[in-house]
Amino acid sequence: MRQRQRRRSAGLLLLLSALAAAGSGCSPAERIADSQTRMTVPPASAPAAEPADADGRPDRPITLGFSQLGSESDWRIANTKSIEEAAREAGVTLLLENAEQSQEKQFQAIRSFIRKKVDVIAVAPVIQSGWEPILREAKQAGIPVILSDRAVDVTDTSLYVTFIGSDFYEEGVKAGKYLLDKMRNVPGRVRIVELAGTVGSSPSIDRGKGFRDTIKSRPDFEIVRSAPADFTREKGQSVMKRLLQEESETPQVLFAHNDDMALGAIEAIEDAGLAPGKDIVIISIDGTRQAFERMTEGKINAVIECNPLLGPMIMQAAGEIMQGHTLPKRIVPPESVFTEEMAAKEVNNRKY
Repeated sequence: MRQRQRRRSAGLLLLLSALAAAGSGCSPAERIADSQTRMTVPPASAPAAEPADADGRPDRPITLGFSQLGSESDWRIANTKSIEEAAREAGVTLLLENAEQSQEKQFQAIRSFIRKKVDVIAVAPVIQSGWEPILREAKQAGIPVILSDRAVDVTDTSLYVTFIGSDFYEEGVKAGKYLLDKMRNVPGRVRIVELAGTVGSSPSIDRGKGFRDTIKSRPDFEIVRSAPADFTREKGQSVMKRLLQEESETPQVLFAHNDDMALGAIEAIEDAGLAPGKDIVIISIDGTRQAFERMTEGKINAVIECNPLLGPMIMQAAGEIMQGHTLPKRIVPPESVFTEEMAAKEVNNRKY
């Protein structure tokens, strides 16, 4: 049994290593000097830790402490569900704490995990700054850390083992490329409004930068207003309503950093007597079922996929860490771009 588990683990490690060699570079906003890996196949669930042996591995299941940043969106709810299901399938004991968008609560959760002497800590950071001291506490306690979904801005990248999550900068690039193609024959100035996510969060920073770096080739494309809406539907509706009231001209484009904000913005656009997807081109990021349903209605023009189903990758990484293996510093899930022409075929494939 142990031999089979080791052969399986070695095979997974070889897959990760091969993918690391083929991986693309990191986004500029992430201060990560090591290799980046794109997971092109769904990883198998990791086995629980092996019985104690000559290397001193514990004779019990892995205990993973996970600090989830909140439950602010359909994407986040699907992400949490993926982690819970993957832990059950892998035989991992999961201690999950919801920080409700509070970095301080995340620090408290991590200190709680340290006191409980968990085997591995995983965290989805609310914002990317301010993490070095708490991650140093985990390292001093000898507990490896996995970053999930969002990056952190630290000078010492040895404070975490690996970062598993989307390339947010590339998502912004994809959104910009879609817009360049969609509006290529539109003459004159193109007015864009942006609904950004939580201030200081890595997806908001990187998506905005990737989008701007891409559309700057067209000086007639102008972001006339940009405002944070905290990745929530309610804020998306209220902030979009305010932007429409404050702007003397109707913008031609809305770039929303996630689906929930886009869905809220659609309500505000319709309340203003405008047709979302026609009077205002809407580009969103995530890929939730509700966004695909709005695409089938012609109310969203494109969705850049951001894969929330990270649970199996996290459990696999935890298993590899406990077996003493080295992981790539960056692991990126497979993701696509969907347009309204593709929505009807894809809507029933949405798992969240």
